[in-house]
Amino acid sequence: MVHNVIPGRTDRARVQAAAGTAAPSAERPLVPLWAALPLAVAGGFALDAAFPSLGWWPLAFVAVPLALVSLIGRSLWGSVLVGAAFGAAFYFPHVSWASQFLGDDPLGWVPWVALATFETLLLAVFSPLVTLAYRWLPRWRDTAAVRLVALPALVAGAWTARELVLGSWPYGGFPWGRLGMSQSESPIAPVASWLGVSGLGFLMVVLCAGAVEAVRWAGSRQARPTGWVGERAGSAARWWGALPVAVLAVVMIVVPQFPTADAGTLRVGAVQGNGPAAYADERAPLEVLRSQLDASAPLVESERVDVVVWPEGGVDSDPRSNAATAQTLSAAADAYGAPIVLNAASEVGALVYNTSFLWTADGSTATHAKRHPVPFGEYIPDRWLYSAIVPDLVGLISRGYTPGDDSPVFDLGRVKAGLAICFDVAFDDVIQEGVRDGAQVFMFQTNNADFRGTDENLQQREIARMRAIETGRSVVNLSTTGTSQVFTPDGTLLQSLPFDEAGTLVTDIELRDGRTAGVVLGPWVQGLLWWGTLLSLAVLGFAARRRVAG
Repeated sequence: MVHNVIPGRTDRARVQAAAGTAAPSAERPLVPLWAALPLAVAGGFALDAAFPSLGWWPLAFVAVPLALVSLIGRSLWGSVLVGAAFGAAFYFPHVSWASQFLGDDPLGWVPWVALATFETLLLAVFSPLVTLAYRWLPRWRDTAAVRLVALPALVAGAWTARELVLGSWPYGGFPWGRLGMSQSESPIAPVASWLGVSGLGFLMVVLCAGAVEAVRWAGSRQARPTGWVGERAGSAARWWGALPVAVLAVVMIVVPQFPTADAGTLRVGAVQGNGPAAYADERAPLEVLRSQLDASAPLVESERVDVVVWPEGGVDSDPRSNAATAQTLSAAADAYGAPIVLNAASEVGALVYNTSFLWTADGSTATHAKRHPVPFGEYIPDRWLYSAIVPDLVGLISRGYTPGDDSPVFDLGRVKAGLAICFDVAFDDVIQEGVRDGAQVFMFQTNNADFRGTDENLQQREIARMRAIETGRSVVNLSTTGTSQVFTPDGTLLQSLPFDEAGTLVTDIELRDGRTAGVVLGPWVQGLLWWGTLLSLAVLGFAARRRVAG
């Protein structure tokens, strides 16, 4: 008797296997969970080592494959666990400098542990995006093009989407430790001038995911030619899957920096006063200002410049309300024969801003307030909530800075200078707005005194270098206590000052006009990667569910 039988899932799998179209191995873990966790931890440590102080940028291309291999085929909770292992191994050493913020306070470890733990948990929660990309796309179609091109792109989109979340949420996000920023001294850094930092990071993950898939493809049944041709081709035929990765790697290495137009030079005097500017430092009134004035003495005695730059917090009283401070600054500008780009905490009515001033012999002519004050460092969000949890620590931050909304550009007369105050340098919107508003050079003011002897300043230095490359602009990166640098538009170090030394950098810096593709396309690249990835995963998830139901 012959029976009509509707094939079940097991029967379909057997038919697919016989036809060579079996469900891809991407749905099964490449390694067991007990091995995936140490792999993820190794990947996190490797990624941290790709940033300063070690700064071994090639390790980023070790870290990403380790993280991806540990996520392939995991359950959703398994991917959260693996993501947490990777995140903890990266963030706890990467932001260990946060433990120095409160000085010798016995609770000084709390900011570090809280920040690293939160970033770890957030990274872990969004790690299933990568796992789902590996699960759903091969279910839809398992061909060479999908496995070797489309899948690495979707995985990279999921990685970048996760990075975008961490960089924008909550409380404005914490865009520190972005993958692309690890490459400021590598030969692929100019890619950022074409696609922005997120675009660079995306291509890095495409490269790493493509390499993983090329290896997997070489060992798969689909890559094994049969018959006479297969016998002749041998093992070489299995490795053609590495071609997309090789092509992408060559393109990323040889692409030049996006060109910008020469616009002359500007003679700058950047002064690192090395005053007691840390939150926990004991100091006399106006001691930081006196340190800046003392270190600026060469600008009166021998050096003549077009503009003087002082760091964030270089003036320790409000020149808007303190007439003596304002008079001192006007006299200094007159003595230098040049305006001063300076910074101080400043009150406007009941609000307090972290404010940069353009100060001349006649007083302030322009201001810019920090766009992204640091939560829990410069203000306390939801103070009522956190006061109930850690009242002693919250009480240490008695005042809170208000975010500014003015243009981050000062008109120096014949030159326009873009600004970013401290951590604002890590936020793309401030840099992009500066270029749109005509900045021909960037002046980054920062106060690293709270983090003396840590990696924080060195990490920020490389962000500044990458901004020079991304925008095609010279960058003056100036700290209260070091280190400070001047970078050329291609990221070359022109001059620098070390930690804990007062000094002045006097140099002629290149001015540039024109916007790079990275500045113009950067926001669009981020939007495409975010919405394109989410939409693709949603469609693939719906298709996978329908396929299972059918």
